[in-house]
Amino acid sequence: MPRPRSIAPVIAALLALCIAATITTREAAARSHTPPDAIAVEALPPEARLTLERIHEGGPFPYSRDGVVFNNRERILPMRPRGYYHEYTVPTPGQKTRGARRIICGGDVISVSECYYSDDHYQTFRRIRP
Repeated sequence: MPRPRSIAPVIAALLALCIAATITTREAAARSHTPPDAIAVEALPPEARLTLERIHEGGPFPYSRDGVVFNNRERILPMRPRGYYHEYTVPTPGQKTRGARRIICGGDVISVSECYYSDDHYQTFRRIRP
């Protein structure tokens, strides 16, 4: 009588392929994703407009973390080399801490050519239109 074959290696191989395909699909989606929404400068809260002016002028900034490198760990913004993006706090009235609002600018930050606004601490971003 022929000996029955184990299907465990086949199941393990299929599982490995599924995991690899899922990771590859997620990475490709993260690389190609661009924030869908945009917001005009005039539509930003007044505090965000003031922060944008300070960025354009090179400061001064009220928070010590303003201007630090933003690593884009959420992978919501377009993928760029490390050090491309910098983050700035947008004060929230009534908050004693930095709050959740940020502006992230990439490239030549003084030109504010590529800036994004987040009012929910990096959960969503809207590209700022001049």
